[in-house]
Amino acid sequence: MEPVLIVLVVLVVVAFIALIKTIQVIPQASAAIVERFGRYTRTLNAGLNIVVPFIDRVRNRIDLREQVVPFPPQPVITQDNLVVNIDTVIYYQVTDPRAATYEVASYIQAIEQLTVTTLRNIIGSMDLESTLTSREVINAGLRGVLDEATGKWGIRVNRVELKAIEPPTSIQDSMEKQMRADRDKRAAILTAEGQRQAQILKAEGEKQAEVLKAEGEAQAAVLRADGEAAAIRTVFEAIHDGDADQKLLAYQYLQTLPELAKGDSNKLWIIPSEVGDALKGLGGAFTGLTGNGGVNGGAVAAPSAAAPAATQVPLDPSAGPRPLDTDTKGAARPRVDPAREYRKIDPE
Repeated sequence: MEPVLIVLVVLVVVAFIALIKTIQVIPQASAAIVERFGRYTRTLNAGLNIVVPFIDRVRNRIDLREQVVPFPPQPVITQDNLVVNIDTVIYYQVTDPRAATYEVASYIQAIEQLTVTTLRNIIGSMDLESTLTSREVINAGLRGVLDEATGKWGIRVNRVELKAIEPPTSIQDSMEKQMRADRDKRAAILTAEGQRQAQILKAEGEKQAEVLKAEGEAQAAVLRADGEAAAIRTVFEAIHDGDADQKLLAYQYLQTLPELAKGDSNKLWIIPSEVGDALKGLGGAFTGLTGNGGVNGGAVAAPSAAAPAATQVPLDPSAGPRPLDTDTKGAARPRVDPAREYRKIDPE
């Protein structure tokens, strides 16, 4: 009984192992390659699959999702003989599990090497400045070459990105200095532009102020001239309407004489020669008053040669003419009022 039991146990174990090998569960977005006696038979898709145990063998399982593979920095020489390190990232997806299994030994390594060689070819025809500013051009060139090469491997390259482009340290220092110099230059230009605009605005403001000031002065001068002209016209009309004679003009002329002595700094003042003519006219006025019903009631005798050398003239001519009186010889002469102040005028 014991040998029979052992055989039964062995058969049960073999049957259980065969059952396990017969039922293959493939996850979603995955595929499996089945070989029968070492030859490709079929591809197992997602779900429950049945294979012949001990005859069919699942070689490998392939992930059909999009994969992201970063490659380490690769030294690349530019057209101007500068070595730059470039990091790349590849986004790919397996579209044919059979081709990815049998057409290439390791599609990851193949993609990496193809990326490095293609990158060197593209960067080798560009200088450093173009390399730093032409990422889209480099990405498009890499993707075109990789799509063409990996299509027969059952791989589709969806995207290629340059993660970093690192020039040499000396070049980085030079670029930083150049950038700093450019920024200082732009700052100096902006400062100069600001100062120029400020000076222009200031000059325009001063110009407008001077123009407005000149216009104001011109208008003020015109108004003053108009006022003076109007005043002169009014005085002239008043004189013309009043029919002033020579006697009144002589009297007004004598009224302006005290203005010559005004001012603390006046030590000496000169009487014009026309004062004599004014005095003669004013004396004639006095003579006319005496002859027309004055104190003596008749003609006034001519002044004698013994008349005083100086004539007293009132300081305030607006008080009117001095009253006449007669001396001891009967000659008419102006009366001296003690309550009034007089100025001595030399007729000569």
